[in-house]
Amino acid sequence: MTATASFCQSGQRVLDIEIDALNHLKQYINDDFANACALMMQCEGKVIVMGMGKSGHIGCKIAASLASTGTPSFFVHPGEASHGDLGMIGKKDVVLAISNSGEAGEILFLAPVLSRLGIPMICMTGNPESSMAKLAKVHLQITVPKEACPLNLAPTSSTTATLAMGDALAIALLEARGFTAEDFALSHPGGALGRKLLLKIGDIMRQGDDLPCIQPTATVAQALFEITQKGLGMTAVVDANQQVLGIFTDGDLRRLFERNIDLKHTEIGTVMTANPHTTSADLLAAEGLLLMEQRKITSLLVINEQQQLIGALQMHDLLKAGVV
Repeated sequence: MTATASFCQSGQRVLDIEIDALNHLKQYINDDFANACALMMQCEGKVIVMGMGKSGHIGCKIAASLASTGTPSFFVHPGEASHGDLGMIGKKDVVLAISNSGEAGEILFLAPVLSRLGIPMICMTGNPESSMAKLAKVHLQITVPKEACPLNLAPTSSTTATLAMGDALAIALLEARGFTAEDFALSHPGGALGRKLLLKIGDIMRQGDDLPCIQPTATVAQALFEITQKGLGMTAVVDANQQVLGIFTDGDLRRLFERNIDLKHTEIGTVMTANPHTTSADLLAAEGLLLMEQRKITSLLVINEQQQLIGALQMHDLLKAGVV
């Protein structure tokens, strides 16, 4: 067998074992799982996740998933908790403690203190007869048939099962809370989803001195100067009250050259495109992008309730903001 074939065979064996572990895990989505969800749902504080070693690494991800899906949560290292970080845990919190063996000494050391403070503990272990399981208010079993490690030592299948159980908790709570895509975006303002669901046209539109606009009596030459100076490839045409009358673009200018029109004396109001597409500053930037794509345009004029020009949006603005 070649080295490549051997590597691939090992990798496939690991996945097969872990898939079996996840299928085995389904039986533990039961009344205990529902009770754990209810306890976290009723929590008036935060869900504090704890775990040592690999369980701790998985616990960090579970805490992050809970926090980003509507269940306030953070990870506390149980070793550090016994040296002062226990002060981060309040009486209204719930502790989610993770240990495959259920015998993590650092967590067992904290159990009497948590009990004295009246803080309920959900324990996620692979051993329902373990010390942690017996101390827990709710025990979530995550037993796996075997580890993917051929020595049956390195945490592999067990950590995959733990992670999956954490995801199951997070999503069950998300659905119970009626958590929406917009709620998710509020937790992820820096991500692509956050930008698409939170960023509005008013946040990124050109306005003030950067906004190209001229009166209908201005000449085409003056319009060209405005377009060049503001760099948006177009200019709005407005009346004295800033009411939008039309738009004049680079494309319109190219078509005028074909007609041999006198650019220095022709008024822009006679060659502009009347009734241009407009939008509101309150519209999501992603929806503005959709409008541009549907209408095959690269710019949108932004108006207020009085139909007055207040801004302009160009495709480049959407690209720069990361909406595209």
